[in-house]
Amino acid sequence: MIWIVIGVALWSGAHVFKRLVPNVRRGMGDAAKGMVAAASLLAIVLMVIGYRMADPDYLWQLGGWARHANNTLMVLAVILFGASHSKSHVRGWLRHPMLTSVILWAVAHLLVNGDVPSLVLFGGLGLWAVAEIVLINRAEPKWVRPKGNARGDLMLLAISVVVFAVISALHIWLGPNPFTGA
Repeated sequence: MIWIVIGVALWSGAHVFKRLVPNVRRGMGDAAKGMVAAASLLAIVLMVIGYRMADPDYLWQLGGWARHANNTLMVLAVILFGASHSKSHVRGWLRHPMLTSVILWAVAHLLVNGDVPSLVLFGGLGLWAVAEIVLINRAEPKWVRPKGNARGDLMLLAISVVVFAVISALHIWLGPNPFTGA
């Protein structure tokens, strides 16, 4: 479990570094981008290893409805994640579509994973996303809504369907089936 905690802390620290000490970050120049990328990759490895090694002590187990809610939230999370770099109308609806997608992803996974390692992993990353939104809003209070167009909406939808299908296939191949729970 300690590896999950270290991984979540490393991920969070690497990503909030820019907001907490902006002068230090600016002084590092482009080298900071490489350091954040390396720290992020190491964090992912630690979280995966820690999650696979941890004993699943269960705190809750929700009914079959949770799987359907999970899949619905995951579709929305994929759309919002993609919207962050799209030219769709969705991009203008939320200031932080990517971070909002992480929050939805975390909630979705907590609905179907009521064990302690999942709480630490998904809950920790969800809390990081909330904290990141607060820090960004405080550092950059002004936001100009980007304009979207119908072509961007169609592209976002098409790409989101493909990405959701790939994520689902990988999930089925690597672990629990998100549609059957087996």
